[in-house]
Amino acid sequence: MRIVIAPDKFAGTLTAVEAAEAIADGWRSVDPDTHCTLVPLSDGGPGFVDVLHTALGGTLVATEATGPLGTPVQARFLLVGQTAYVESAQACGLHLLPAKDRNPETTTTYGVGELIGAAIDRGATTVVVGLGGSGTNDGGAGMLAALGATPAEPLRSGGGALTGLDRVDLAAARARVAGIRLIAATDVDNPLLGAHGASAVFGPQKGADAAQVQRLDAALAHFADLTDPETTLRATPGAGAAGGLGYGLLLLGGTVESGVRRVLGAVGLDTLVASADAVITGEGSFDSQSLRGKLPHGVAQTASRHGVPCVVLAGRVAVAEEEAAAAGVTAAHSLVESAGSVQAALEHSARELRRLAARVAADWPR
Repeated sequence: MRIVIAPDKFAGTLTAVEAAEAIADGWRSVDPDTHCTLVPLSDGGPGFVDVLHTALGGTLVATEATGPLGTPVQARFLLVGQTAYVESAQACGLHLLPAKDRNPETTTTYGVGELIGAAIDRGATTVVVGLGGSGTNDGGAGMLAALGATPAEPLRSGGGALTGLDRVDLAAARARVAGIRLIAATDVDNPLLGAHGASAVFGPQKGADAAQVQRLDAALAHFADLTDPETTLRATPGAGAAGGLGYGLLLLGGTVESGVRRVLGAVGLDTLVASADAVITGEGSFDSQSLRGKLPHGVAQTASRHGVPCVVLAGRVAVAEEEAAAAGVTAAHSLVESAGSVQAALEHSARELRRLAARVAADWPR
């Protein structure tokens, strides 16, 4: 039997590599003769650069960037020919913030702009920015400031500071990226503002309470009025990705592309699945967002095209069987239910994921 194991990370507990290894170990404990092909994946968030480096080769360039709190962090981007892959979470990721410091009114994307600038200085003519896992909600203002937009200080001071702006000059930032193809790699289709926008949907995940969500949405609306008076970019699907970082890239002439499609193409998943008997994917939470183009959905669609069953192993499952089946998912299993509690699933994620994979393998028809 041949299976392809292609999970995303289990946020906060397992990297995609660790998840793939745990699933493979669990399956082989029941059926040691199974040929497992491990394909750790990322949809643009944490792991984006490492996954693409494994698939594409290229050069990892280490550099220092400004973190979400304004202090230096170590980061890397990938250079493949004249294309650079930047993982925004390495400069503004939620994982860089202790719980007590999670305040999207003050965190900045300034370091993302520094990474883009460093990639251009290394000769990149195309810069693909993976969006996901951010701890920011500044509409990309910090990123713009790092590339030359003014006034720099309020732009780099977090989403809350945007309310004090009376003008924004993007000329220098646009000149800095002139002739560069900028791509926002994301599978989030949220606009910048409103009930489905960056602040309302993702702000609470980054530490914002209800009052802060309202203030942040108003701040982004003010920022958009200054930078997008024609109101065309703010409603673009993906503008709200990574706390509005997608919007900032759109202001520089960037385009939004599917991070999942780019990664799946890079790793050659279509070819791998074509010769497989089953595909196993997974993530921390398999929910309604998962079915809006996130990684498990992309993997399931690939499997469905080849008539190969696809199983999701997730920390929690909040999708009805009918919805999952319509998306190409044969079955979905919850780590929390298998482990017996949320605490057990979180504290012993690798162990419980191995056990869950073993149970699925034991029941698999042969």
